Amino acid sequence: MKASELFFPTLREVPAEAEVVSHQLLLRAGFIRKASGGVYSYLPLAQRVLKKIMQIVREEMDRAGGQELMLPIIQPRELWEKTGRWDVYGDEMFRLQDRHKRYFALGPTHEEIITTLVNADVHSYRGLPLMLYQIQNKYRDEIRPRFGLMRGREFIMKDAYSFDVDYQGLDMSYQKMFEAYHQIFQRMELKYRVVEADSGAIGGSSSHEYMVLADSGEAEVVYCEQCSYAANVEKAECSCQEAVPGQTDALPLEKKHTPGQKTVEDVAAFFQRPTSQVIKTLLCLADGQPVVALLRGDRELNVVKFQNLLGCLDLVMADEKAAYELFGAGFGSLGPIGLDIPIYGDLEIQAMSAANCGANQDDYHYINVCPGRDFQVRQWNDLRNAVAGDPCPHCQNPLQLVRGIEVGHIFKLGDKYSRDLDASFLDQNGQSQIMVMGCYGIGISRTMAAAVEQNRDEQGIIWPLPLAPYQVIVIPVNSKKEDQMDLARSIYEQLLAKGIEVILDDRDERAGVKFKDADLIGIPLRITVGPKALQENKVEVKKRWEKDINMMGMEEVLNLIGELWG
Repeated sequence: MKASELFFPTLREVPAEAEVVSHQLLLRAGFIRKASGGVYSYLPLAQRVLKKIMQIVREEMDRAGGQELMLPIIQPRELWEKTGRWDVYGDEMFRLQDRHKRYFALGPTHEEIITTLVNADVHSYRGLPLMLYQIQNKYRDEIRPRFGLMRGREFIMKDAYSFDVDYQGLDMSYQKMFEAYHQIFQRMELKYRVVEADSGAIGGSSSHEYMVLADSGEAEVVYCEQCSYAANVEKAECSCQEAVPGQTDALPLEKKHTPGQKTVEDVAAFFQRPTSQVIKTLLCLADGQPVVALLRGDRELNVVKFQNLLGCLDLVMADEKAAYELFGAGFGSLGPIGLDIPIYGDLEIQAMSAANCGANQDDYHYINVCPGRDFQVRQWNDLRNAVAGDPCPHCQNPLQLVRGIEVGHIFKLGDKYSRDLDASFLDQNGQSQIMVMGCYGIGISRTMAAAVEQNRDEQGIIWPLPLAPYQVIVIPVNSKKEDQMDLARSIYEQLLAKGIEVILDDRDERAGVKFKDADLIGIPLRITVGPKALQENKVEVKKRWEKDINMMGMEEVLNLIGELWG
């Protein structure tokens, strides 16, 4: 491809709308353009990267026994109502009506429709196991689309679904996908970690996420260096810590005036105590009903754990107006004593004694608070986020924390969908049985963005070799000098003849502009044709990820390309 014919409108300035590095670089390098909030056009360079990601995914899915199909994007409401997810997805689902006033959804995922499809045509155990997959656009009406391709309203996804006769078969299908995903992300040359994860609205008994490690990742991951344990913080198990020594339950409950002390830090400092001895009282609304979560003052509520415990569809933090209506006080003075609404306590609260908490009166707090003596909870449970230094739930060694970007997620669904949709088959004895399912997703467009987050520098993108839109760029230093252009064209044609993906930058631009563009879009190998090339019959060769420039003959260049791409 000649650069003069390639559509890659680069930008010198960072767009104001771009919050994360991948968004900035993909816009600046001419890979994507915004059509609407959370909706993007993929330009030719992006399309080449996406096709390479898809090809790797297809090869490994096919190798694992998957069969590709294509399902409709528009799905009838009735299927989603049978599984109860029409309400579960809520406003996140794009809904539309046809001219007959029938409701449909733009597919955020395809469990319902694939289950219905298989159920209609597979009636015997002889048709199982079955692994079907597709690569398709998905639609989710994010309340706040952010971070470019990381959290969009329209995105490209590979979703696969397994159907088995029993749970032993599901375990085998799940293991095949587990290994296939390892192969996929290894082939992409991405640094990643597999972690235990919450199943969310997809549901099922267990799931794992594949997280590309990046400092800018939106998710936090804890892992143990001594054993294999790793989990998303939404899923990570937290054990109970010991109470602060030196306190007893014998001290009487006292109410103290605490003027102007509104935060946990304020209250702790006022009483000259650590924040770990302050009980934080969080008012939430679970499907519109008030509930309270209690945590240590130095901990953060894990909303996913709390929502799973309550079994509610919607969980949000209440506003201060609700706090005054229910407690008679503002956020800075809330506490569990005397409440008549459901209270749930983190396990660490159960171990506390002589703690501090709000007195449900502005500017007043209690001291010497003892759970069990001074207030009761409906249920004790792990409600907090894990943090670095927490003991590993498997081996008790300290956990480490890193940030990551979720690019893949696999689920053991069991009979969650097949039972609701009556997806059954006849076993060897002629008895009707419910199919056992799994589902397996990879964010194709998100993987492209994650690769950029992990592989870049001040100059631009550094694509992993298997994902680069082009392998080589040939740059004549001075396009107006015919001898340089003739040599550059000759090299370009040689590389094309060898099947190498190459750009000839034949634009009438300064060499510095061409170098900046080549670095920005992340072409792995740059060949520069200048006066030295004509005099010494050698060209300047630079790898994108290295600073050094080497002089090479064409035979050496071809050998290098063979070494890099096999």
